[in-house]
Parts: sequence; C-alpha cells; structure tokens
Amino acid sequence: MVVASSATRRRGGDKTMFYTYVLISEKNQRLYVGSTEDLRQRFKEHNQGIGGKYTSNNRPFLLVYYEAFLSKSDAIKQEHFYKTGYGREVLRGKINGSLKLICPIV
Repeated sequence: MVVASSATRRRGGDKTMFYTYVLISEKNQRLYVGSTEDLRQRFKEHNQGIGGKYTSNNRPFLLVYYEAFLSKSDAIKQEHFYKTGYGREVLRGKINGSLKLICPIV
C-alpha cells in the first residue's frame, strides 16, 4: 500500500495537495471512491470505522489508487466523475492490473 503524506507540498510553493482516492474492501471486494486533504489520516479513519456507514460496515480497506490535485474543487470533481458510469469504466481501466494482483476475482 502506498499512502502519500498530508504534508506533500508543491515544489516552489506551500500549497496543500488534495486527493481523490480509491479503496477496495477486503470484505466484499467493492470499490469506494472519496476525496480528502489528508490521505493518510482519512485512510486510517476508514479502517477504524470513523465516517460513513458504508466504510464502517465494509472494513478493512486497501488503498489501490489515488490522484493529487492543487485544488479541493478539482479533487471533488474527479471523485464525482469516478462515481458516474463512464467514470467507473475509466477508473477500472486505470487500476485493473493492480486489482488483479490484490484480488484475483475482480
């Protein structure tokens, strides 16, 4: 698992990065897409059952993919895109090889 630090900074500046991330439930092999400013902390919260009902009931999770953005709005837009029908297809194309290594039935 690779988790980026919340202290990630843009070279030559001090802007905080924002992330769109994808988790896979070890319980049911379903994907979860979210966005956050602190990827490491949010991942920890999901696995501790802090937050939404879906992630609380389907722990534990593995981080399988993330993208970094300079603005919160861009990270949220990408999260919403990945939750559309076409966005799910694009996302599966990006992470398909990783999912086969993590969970052969996917």
